[in-house]
Amino acid sequence: MAKAIVIYYSRSGNTQKMAEIIAKAMKEADLSVDCKSVSDVKAEDLLNYDAIVIGSPTYYGHMAGPIKQLIDDSVGFHGKLDGKVGAAFTSSANIAGGNETTIMGITEAMLIAGCVVQGDPQGDHYGPVSIGKPDDRVKRQCIRRGRRIAELTKRLTS
Repeated sequence: MAKAIVIYYSRSGNTQKMAEIIAKAMKEADLSVDCKSVSDVKAEDLLNYDAIVIGSPTYYGHMAGPIKQLIDDSVGFHGKLDGKVGAAFTSSANIAGGNETTIMGITEAMLIAGCVVQGDPQGDHYGPVSIGKPDDRVKRQCIRRGRRIAELTKRLTS
């Protein structure tokens, strides 16, 4: 069975909540999922998953340092994430606070690693974004993203 991980860094709890919603939607779509804080993940752990979803708060238009460190640590096995499904999400304090640049930074690293990243023609095209605490719209976007990741992962691993 295909296996996924949702990794997040969260100080306020907003990004963690998004991670939990995404992971739950993936599980409900019959994908085996672990949901973990980045502090509980080593870069080498990524090799054990078919899908890798990473969430970070937006800090100065970029991902949080611990998320960047995880990505930097994965350089030691560059090329071994090739073909895995990748996705990103973020939370921030402000509209136009760097949300899309944060998602794109995570996505760029995934593309360089060879991950398959699927956009979405509806809603949050690059990945779910929450301004502050996830509201009902954000929750719907997280559920949609989780389901789409699960379906893509199952198609690519079957």
